[in-house]
Amino acid sequence: MKKPFVIGIAGGSASGKSTFTAKLEEALDGVSCTTLHMDSYFKPRAERPQSPAPVSGKVYMDDNHPETMDLARLRADLSALVNAAEYQVIIVEGLLTLWDTEIFAMLDLKLFVECRADERIVRRLRRNMSWGLSYDEVANVYLDLVRYRHDEYVEPSKWKADFLLNGSNDTGVALRMISQYIRNILKSE
Repeated sequence: MKKPFVIGIAGGSASGKSTFTAKLEEALDGVSCTTLHMDSYFKPRAERPQSPAPVSGKVYMDDNHPETMDLARLRADLSALVNAAEYQVIIVEGLLTLWDTEIFAMLDLKLFVECRADERIVRRLRRNMSWGLSYDEVANVYLDLVRYRHDEYVEPSKWKADFLLNGSNDTGVALRMISQYIRNILKSE
């Protein structure tokens, strides 16, 4: 088999990365595809960094910092998948997909799901509260730390993307264009 086509999908917390990834997988029906979700690479809780919030100084488990994820294992898994060439398409999805230089170097197509901060916090509140966290727990960590990590690591990486996607509206047109582009690339190889 030929080298797989590797797609990176990044964006802020609750921007719609996972939703777009799932829709892209569906749109690529008939294409052998696998996805690596960065959320599957969190280090054990005891190994994740504890960071003080820039303004309040309160210390939080910092799940939006590069040190919280086992990026070395993700890189190794991605390299192994690329070298095995079992799939036509490999998708890597997560906050730091475009930030990590080694992962970035393996990407053939780089996408960033853009969504305004107010919409992302509402989505994050709904999602995390459905997991049993309180409003205050979710809001405090977001306001004290997550938004600063977004500005530090995620936002600057969007300028490395080939395309910015609208995470607030239906992605039907973008989805059709990107899936057709991928199918065309695969046919031409």
